[in-house]
Amino acid sequence: MDAVAFEHHLTSPQGHGRRPEGAFTAAAGGAACCDRVELSVSVERDHVADAGFDARGCGAAAAAGSAAVTLARGQSILDVARIGPAEIAAELGGLSPAKRHAADVAADALARALGAAVRMQADLAPHGHGHGKRPRTLVAMSGGVDSAVAALLCAREGDTAAVTLELWADPENDAERSCCSASAVVQARALAHGMGLPHFTIDLREEFRAGVVEPFIAGYAAGETPNPCVGCNGHVRLDAMLDLAARLGCARLATGHYARTAEAHHRDGPLLRVAADPGKDQTYMLAALSPASLARMHFPLGELFKPQVRAIAADAGLPVASKADSQDLCFLAGTDRARFLARHGGLTDRRGQVVDARGRVLGRHSGQHRFTVGQRRGIGIPAAGEPLYVLDKDAMRNEVTVGPRSALETTHVDLRHARLHRPAARVDRVKLRYRSRPLPCRVADDAEPGRHPALELALEDAVEGAAPGQLACLMDGELVLGWGTIARRSRTSSPARPRPASAYTAWLDGNELR
Repeated sequence: MDAVAFEHHLTSPQGHGRRPEGAFTAAAGGAACCDRVELSVSVERDHVADAGFDARGCGAAAAAGSAAVTLARGQSILDVARIGPAEIAAELGGLSPAKRHAADVAADALARALGAAVRMQADLAPHGHGHGKRPRTLVAMSGGVDSAVAALLCAREGDTAAVTLELWADPENDAERSCCSASAVVQARALAHGMGLPHFTIDLREEFRAGVVEPFIAGYAAGETPNPCVGCNGHVRLDAMLDLAARLGCARLATGHYARTAEAHHRDGPLLRVAADPGKDQTYMLAALSPASLARMHFPLGELFKPQVRAIAADAGLPVASKADSQDLCFLAGTDRARFLARHGGLTDRRGQVVDARGRVLGRHSGQHRFTVGQRRGIGIPAAGEPLYVLDKDAMRNEVTVGPRSALETTHVDLRHARLHRPAARVDRVKLRYRSRPLPCRVADDAEPGRHPALELALEDAVEGAAPGQLACLMDGELVLGWGTIARRSRTSSPARPRPASAYTAWLDGNELR
C-alpha cells in the first residue's frame, strides 16, 4: 500500500462537498456498514464534465470518494464506466483488506450516478462502420450465465458495453436469487469489468413499480392471473435499455434470451421466432415487443442449446458457468405471492365462499387472490368422486368457483387489447401459458395488422383452463405474429367482450396497446 497516495486523497480530497450544476447524485453503503459515499456526476455529450462527493464513516470512505472523482473528471463516459473497486484502490496506492470496502462503496456510488447522468444527458455519436469498426452493441447483463455468454459473444464480434437494471429492493427478498436486486447489479458489474467491458447501472425501481408491480397487484385484486414478465419486457425494461443504447451510440441491444428473429426486411418489421432450444425458448415472454424494437435487438443465444452456453462460459473461465438459473419472479425471490400481495398491495386474507357451477356453497377460502383458473392443489375442498379445479373467480364477491376438470374445457378463447403484426389469417396456433405447447387455432375475426380491442380464438381441440390475465401468444408455426390478453368468458351466455372494471384493466388501456 502506498501510504503517500492514500494520505493525499485523505488530506486533500478532490471534489469534496461539490455538487456540479446539472449533476446527478447517487449514494451507496450506509446499511450493514457505517461507510457511505455520495457521488455527483455531470455529463456533456460523451464525457464526464465534472464530479464531486460527500462521505461519512471512516477516513477510507472519504479517500475513496476523492479517488473516484479524480478518476472520472474529464474522462470519456465509456472509460468512466470501466472504473471499479480495483481502479479506485489502485488510485489510493492499494488498500488493505480492512479498507477495501471503501473502494467497493465508492465504485458503486460512481456507477449509479454515472448511469443516471448518462440516461438523461449522454449523446455519444453512433459508432458506425468507418475505419473498419463494427457497430457498437449494448448488452443486458443480469449476473447469470446466459447474459454473460451473450456479452462474451458480442465482445468477440466488436465494440460492446453492458448495462444492468436495478428494478426492485425489498429486505424480504433473497438478493442472491433475484436478478434485479442491488446485489445482482454489483455482481453483474464485476463480471462485465472482468471481461473488460464498460458497465452502466440504471436505477429503474420507480418505473418497475409503476409499470410491473402495481399492475401485478391490481390484476390479482381484479380476480385475474397477470403475467408481469411480459409487461416488463414489452414496456418497461427493454424500452429503457433501448433508449440507453441510442444515447450510447449503440446500433443494437443484445440480451441473453433464447429467441430468434425472422422476416427482417418485411415492410411491417421483423418477427420473433422460437429459439433452437425448445426447452429454453423465451419468445412467449418477449411477445409484447414491437417490431420496431425487435429491429434493434440481437439474441446471440438463439441458435444455441443450454449445455453449449455453459460450455462456452466454462471455456472462457467465467465464474458464472455453473450458476443455477433463476426460477422465481424477480420481485418474489425469497418470499411467496400471498405475502407479497399483502405487504405491497394490502391484499390480506379475506374469507369468502367456494361454490360449484350452480352456486352451491362447498366451503370457505382465505381470499380469491390466492387462486388461479385451472388450479387443482390447495383448494381445501374434499373431492367427491373426482378432483376439483378452479373454474372461475369473482373478485367483487370474493368467490371462487370450482368443478371437475371437464368443466374447464373450452374451444374458444376471448382476447382483449390484442396486437397483430401480420394478418390474422396467418395465425395457426397459440400459446396460452409460458411452458405450454402451442395449440392449433384460428382467429375468428378477419383482422388486419394493428391494434384490436378484442379478438376471438377458435381452438382445434379443447383446452383446459385459459386463465384470464395471461398472455396469448399468436403464432404462425415458429413465428410470433402478435399477442393479446386472455379475457374472462361467460360460462352461462354468449362469449363476453372485455369489460372495464379494475385498476388492472385501466392500466392495460393506457399501457398495453402500444
